[in-house]
Amino acid sequence: MLRIALMMAAALLAGSNAVAGMISLEDCRISAGPGMPSMKARCGTLMRPLDPTGAVAGEIELRVVVVPALNLAPEPDPLVPISGGPGQGSVQFYSAYAGAFEYVRRNRDILIVDQRGTGESSPLDCPVDDNLVEGQYSTAMTLEYTKSCLEQMPEDPRFFTTSVAVTDLEAVREALGYPVLNLYGVSYGSRVAQHFARQYPKSVRTVVLDGVVPPQVALGPEIATESQRAVDKILARCQEDPACNERFPHITATFSTVLAQLRDEPVTISVPNPDTGRPETIEFGVTEFAVAIRLLAYHPNSMALMPLLVHEAGNGNFVPLGSQFQMTATALADALSLGMHNAVMCTEDIPFLDRTTIDHAALVASYMGTFQLEALEAICSIWPAGPIDSQFKVPLATDLPVLLLSGDADPITPPRYAELAAVDLANAALLIGKDQGHGQIAIGCTPRLVAEFIETADPGSLDASCLERSFVMPFFLDFTGPSP
Repeated sequence: MLRIALMMAAALLAGSNAVAGMISLEDCRISAGPGMPSMKARCGTLMRPLDPTGAVAGEIELRVVVVPALNLAPEPDPLVPISGGPGQGSVQFYSAYAGAFEYVRRNRDILIVDQRGTGESSPLDCPVDDNLVEGQYSTAMTLEYTKSCLEQMPEDPRFFTTSVAVTDLEAVREALGYPVLNLYGVSYGSRVAQHFARQYPKSVRTVVLDGVVPPQVALGPEIATESQRAVDKILARCQEDPACNERFPHITATFSTVLAQLRDEPVTISVPNPDTGRPETIEFGVTEFAVAIRLLAYHPNSMALMPLLVHEAGNGNFVPLGSQFQMTATALADALSLGMHNAVMCTEDIPFLDRTTIDHAALVASYMGTFQLEALEAICSIWPAGPIDSQFKVPLATDLPVLLLSGDADPITPPRYAELAAVDLANAALLIGKDQGHGQIAIGCTPRLVAEFIETADPGSLDASCLERSFVMPFFLDFTGPSP
């Protein structure tokens, strides 16, 4: 009993440094969403100026969470997971992947801050229009919806960019008394981590970049072409696998046939609603197909389903792909704060596009086509841009220890993006997962490698040979499961 009491007291102190600065932390529970398992934590809020320069009045509320270290005498520098999107809350992300961070939590607190505009940090949400969720991205509809979304913003959306958000994280660090931070950023979160390290190098001990977004790259045009490359790789792997190729012969040709059919005319299908289970009739066309396929390509477990679902569609059964689309659309609507997403994309990406270098032929030929780029350009034609620091689009130059993680089948941030980000990193290592998708933190031995890196702060000392044994889900040959 005495040991339990001591552990509880130590956890409270380690998790929050008691009550420090302007943040009072109290017992709470966090989870990845309704109906998901929850875990104990310490939660609080920090009031921050809407505009850190003071030119525009107003305050916003940041949600701050500390998951205490397991060690009674933890290291003084926590790990800070930063989620992607842009638009996903970091508390939700961490709760979904908490198991992958348990090696780190043995000796360090986990400090989580919902970035401004996401989660419970003054979220910039818009009621989602069903037609847009279902992928009917006409320019007129996109403009109409964006105007409506702007009118419903609870705060001035200009002040929800990365350049402003990193000032919040530094304020949290100071308020809780942590001397330095260990940063983990996934996808868009890797952009945040890089910029925080640029602006506050003395506040950083180590940096892990997973699914790397290099500062100098403007996201948008290559989303479609990189996703096509990833899909081609998945289908080619099926053709090289004897069992998959026997079950789904000519799968690449089938994919092209299905895409051409849907480009000519959508099909009407009945699929169960992901929330209610009740059947709904939807029009399933090329845009819905693109949404379904794109998210299937993100993770090895869902990649394993792609040949089967494409084969079924080739035989006239579009219900499995339609169900995948419905689940994807619902999940995206629930996970992302659209206003914050637009604030980032319309300040940090679309204005920096070099349209003379866009491969329009490759865009048109891809299964996604040009619809997403056109939608982003339409949104950003009326969405106000916000503050951006002068060196924001320059590669990070630092001798801080940095570990970069990539999957060679990543449909949005390929390994070459990590190589671009690493051009001026003097103390970095890049680990690439074979046949892995977007985000490596939960794959194979990666959690242990990340913990070792954070412990030693030495990327060059890692023995990453264990990655060669990382599990890749076998292709599903039917709906009963993967092949033996």
